[in-house]
Amino acid sequence: MSEAKTDIKQSEEWQKAVAYKILDEDVERQRKLIGVWEPQKTAEYVQTASEDSIRNWAYGCGDDNPLFTDPAYSRKTRWGGVIAPGMMVGQINKPMKGDPTPPEVKALKKSLFKGIHVFVSGSGWNFYRPVRPGDTIYSYGGDLTCEVKQSEFAGRSVIITSRRVKVNQRAEVVATYDILRVLTERKTAVKKGKNLSIQPATYTDDEWAEIEAAYAAEQVQGSAKRYFEDVEKGDSLGLQIKGPLTVTDVICFHAAGYGFTPYAPTANRRAHKNRQRIPAFYVKNEHGIPDVAQRLHWDPVWAQAIGNPMAYDYGVMRENYLWQYLNDWAGDDGIITHVHDEIRKFNFMGDVQRVTGEVLGKRTENGQNLVDVAVRFVNQRGEESVRSTATIALPSKDKPLPLYPEVPADIAETAVRMMARHWELGGE
Repeated sequence: MSEAKTDIKQSEEWQKAVAYKILDEDVERQRKLIGVWEPQKTAEYVQTASEDSIRNWAYGCGDDNPLFTDPAYSRKTRWGGVIAPGMMVGQINKPMKGDPTPPEVKALKKSLFKGIHVFVSGSGWNFYRPVRPGDTIYSYGGDLTCEVKQSEFAGRSVIITSRRVKVNQRAEVVATYDILRVLTERKTAVKKGKNLSIQPATYTDDEWAEIEAAYAAEQVQGSAKRYFEDVEKGDSLGLQIKGPLTVTDVICFHAAGYGFTPYAPTANRRAHKNRQRIPAFYVKNEHGIPDVAQRLHWDPVWAQAIGNPMAYDYGVMRENYLWQYLNDWAGDDGIITHVHDEIRKFNFMGDVQRVTGEVLGKRTENGQNLVDVAVRFVNQRGEESVRSTATIALPSKDKPLPLYPEVPADIAETAVRMMARHWELGGE
């Protein structure tokens, strides 16, 4: 058994892993899939929410809000019990049964964009009700758009927007989740090396003390109502710190339930079976061991081999940190109804994000008192890594308990139809 480490870039597996290209044929096939709506048949790590899984998700995001983590506290709120942080629903899914996929759709999907790197670059959310313990979440959806662009990181890229409609076991729509994904060629990213000059962040004792002081000063509205009448355009949402990013943060996010579909990283015998299922997902590391390509989020050697200065987070991590920031400001009685975010820069190991926001305006619509806000994440290099706008329904003096918006009729009707077919086919 050899003990010598190998240069990943000299290995046959690395050469194969970075050789895959974005093909015009794949782009055309992807465009033909726009408007094809299907039940989502993937099984997420969490399929039915529980007090435990909700608490673990909150803790995995660094959120200690007792509304999500303390049943005794949450029973005394307007919700009468624990509810899930809003964006957790995006990572809960039980397979939804549906009619067989037509052969022509299967043919379009087969080996589509094989070996091409994918990362989340933003999302759009509309929220219609909370997730509670005991709720099973199903999804249906499809692709909305497909564009070819030039990426500053990796040259030619494909931008795909997909929608997931999240539905509970009562056929009630919980949320719609529009995901912006960027597909890039690994070899092009290596050649361009756009970010390779970035050095790992280090912190002096004084700088670290400033970070700790900022954490200690964070304000959480909690059970105190933030009244619509008391909010004005230009108001600050306060400062929060996220990071500095460590591998521990990524591990905690995985432990919360993220990142196990569709590639299903796993161990031992299941890993053996997974290597047979999707061999292109496994690339030998410097020790000669086939490991998941997903490890670029924690393995600096692999991250550097494919054109990054170091490992970086999942964009979904910052999206959930964003939701926490908004909810901390809104309080237990406020309702986040809409979020749009753009992931504009990578968040590398050691990066610290300073999160700030301001009120853009306030309005009354359909009887609801709504506040529009803007939020920015800025790292220690002064780069804006996340840009977001959101809408929050706040309590008012005459309407102390805001409501979720109504589900659009076409979405609600489709959800009922999809779930009815699921039950007809013997779904669980």
